[in-house]
This record gives sequence, structure tokens and C-alpha cells, in this order.
Amino acid sequence: MKVLIIDDEEKSRKLLKLLLEENCPRISEISSAGNLQEGVRLINEIEPEIVFLDIEMPGYSGIQLFEFFAPEQIKFQVIFTTAYSEYAVKAFKLNAVDYLLKPLRDEQVAAAVDKAIDELGKSQINERLTELRNTLQASKVKKIGLPVSNGVLFVKFEDLILLEADRMYTKVYTSSNGEILVSKPLKFFVDMLSEATEFYKPHRSYLINLKFLKQYVSSDGGYIVMENDKAVSISKDKKDEFLQLMQGV
Repeated sequence: MKVLIIDDEEKSRKLLKLLLEENCPRISEISSAGNLQEGVRLINEIEPEIVFLDIEMPGYSGIQLFEFFAPEQIKFQVIFTTAYSEYAVKAFKLNAVDYLLKPLRDEQVAAAVDKAIDELGKSQINERLTELRNTLQASKVKKIGLPVSNGVLFVKFEDLILLEADRMYTKVYTSSNGEILVSKPLKFFVDMLSEATEFYKPHRSYLINLKFLKQYVSSDGGYIVMENDKAVSISKDKKDEFLQLMQGV
């Protein structure tokens, strides 16, 4: 298993190399590059299975690496290493792209490598990276990546009807792809969509898109009906807030 580290900081390259050598026995060869151009050359030369890529480098952003390759050439898994802003970290999560926050930790590196090896040859890396680039360049995120059995499904915010907690999973109801069961807890999506004002949490088990409201029913303690006819509970302490909110819709 061959790994390439692309990072402009020599100390960061040496630390990551050490962590890989000490914690990842399946890795047989580790190469490194101090800039993006050298990284592109080494990818073509050694054909690594995993690339650790710093997103903040002088001259080029790490995400621009993929401008140097045709989609069919990107057969390697990418793990971003970054001390980037909270917004960028949210972008990685939204688009289901793996990343490690600096300073790096041995257990995090080992887990990321194991995950990357498991995903080799079966993940939609081209689509995920394209969406990530668009997300980082856009002023406002428009899609969210949902991990599914055969890769990642990208769904527009405007197609999300509601999300329902199902223990450590989440049922995602969409207008374009029906119901999708995702192996992430509801809190993950609540955090990811916290800045999208169209989403509202009327109950600990639900996150709804207010654009898909169909009806408020006052009987049986009060509940919401969405446009897909799914009934959604309202917590007692949220009822007044919800009704007040609806006056402005």
C-alpha cells in the first residue's frame, strides 16, 4: 500500500510520516511532496492508493489538485489534513469527504487509513471531490452528501422534506429520491444544517424543511403533516414557538 503526503510544511510531513510508520502496518511505501506541482508528478510516477493532502498551501489550494487529472485518473483515496476554518470542516462533512484536523493524532490517522483502504475501488471519489470544490467555492452550501451502500448520494437542500431519528441512524425523506436510511445520527444533520434557515427542529426526533409544510393539526396534542403526508410530533415546549414561526411563513 503506497501513500503520498502533500504538504508545504516540512514538520507536518515528517510528523505524518512518523504516525503512519508507527500505526499503519499495511502501508509499505511513503512518499512526500512540498507543493502541489511535485505532488502531481509523484502521483503520476508512483500511483499511490492514498493521498494525504493539505488544503492550505501557497500557490495552489490543495483542492486544485484535481484540476490536473481527468476523472478516470483519480483512483486514489484522498484524506485532507487541515487546520482550516469551521466552514471548510462543515463542507468536508456535508460532502462525505474524509479529513483530519491538525494537530494530527495517531489514532485518528490509523482510523482514516483503515477507512480509505476499505473504500478503495468502490467509492464515488470523483463526484465527492467535485461537490467539495463547489461547496468551498460557493457562498452558501446547496447540497448534502448522504453515505449510502454504494457510495454517496448528493441531495439538494430544497429536496429534503424531513429527517427522522432512528436510534443511531437517520431516515431522510426526499422529494426526488424517496426515503433513505443513513448511518448517521440526527444530531449530525442538525449541526450540518444549522445555518440553513428553512430547517426547523420541532421535536428531538425530527428536523423538518419548513418549505414542505402541509398542515398543522391541533387535535391529539398538536402535530405537523408534511407534504409527503408524514406526521411529525411537536414537543410541548416548542408548540408556541412553532405557531409563532408559522405566522411569518
